[in-house]
Amino acid sequence: MPGIALVRTPSPRLADGIVTHVERQPVDYGLAREQHARYVAALEDGGWQVRPVRPADELPDGVFVEDAVVVCGGRAVLTRPGAPERRPEVDSVAQAVRDLGLETTRVREPGTLDGGDVLQVGHAVYVGRTARTNDEGIAQLAAALPDREVVPVPVRGVLHLKSAVTALPDGTLIGDPRCVDLPGMLVPPEEAGAHVVLLGGDRVLMAASAPRTAAMLQERGLEPVTVDISEFEKLEGCVTCLSVLIM
Repeated sequence: MPGIALVRTPSPRLADGIVTHVERQPVDYGLAREQHARYVAALEDGGWQVRPVRPADELPDGVFVEDAVVVCGGRAVLTRPGAPERRPEVDSVAQAVRDLGLETTRVREPGTLDGGDVLQVGHAVYVGRTARTNDEGIAQLAAALPDREVVPVPVRGVLHLKSAVTALPDGTLIGDPRCVDLPGMLVPPEEAGAHVVLLGGDRVLMAASAPRTAAMLQERGLEPVTVDISEFEKLEGCVTCLSVLIM
C-alpha cells in the first residue's frame, strides 16, 4: 500500500544547480514548477500522501530531496552529501522525518552519502561508490541498518547509482551495463528508462523521455505512468530523486 511521499518545491535558483556529467543548459524555472506539480499529482493519483518539506529557496538543488535521507524499515538515515554546498539541505528534511515519528541517525564526517546512491531491493541495499558517496559513508549506513545486506557497487560515468539502475516491482533490476555491473539487469532502450519509481502494484512512475522503455515495461504487464521532467534532467535529475517514499 502507498504511504507518505516527501517532496520539496523547486528553488528560484534551480538553474544554478550542480552539473557534473552533462553540459549546462538553460533551465526554464516556470516550466520546472509546472513539471514538479504534475510529478506531485502523479504521486497523489497513485495514492501517496504528499508531505512538502520546508522550502529552501536559497539552495538550488534542494528539490532533489532524495539525496538528504535514506528511509528503511522505519529508520531514517540522514545523509552527509558529497557536495559540501548541498549539506544545508539535510536539516529541514531531518525535521520532516522526525515529524513523522521516524527514528533517525546521521552520517558523520568523514563519511559522505547521497540518497541517490542507495537502491533498496528486498533485503538488499545496494550503495553506489561515487564522487558523492565514499566507503566510510557506506560503512556508516551498514551500521545503521544491521538487519539489511548492504552491498557496495562501483559506478561509472553517472552522478548516482540510481542514475544507472533501479528496480521493478518484482525486484528485477533495470539499468545501464555501461555504468554499473549487477547481475540479471534488464537493459532499457533509453538511458532515462533506467529510472523508475514504484507507485504500488504494477504501476511505475517514469520519465516521458523514455517512451520505448515504457512500451517495453507495458509488454511485461506493468502500468507505466509518465511525467515530463525535462528541466530536472538538464541538472542530472530523474524521477527517483524528486521524492522520498516512506511506507
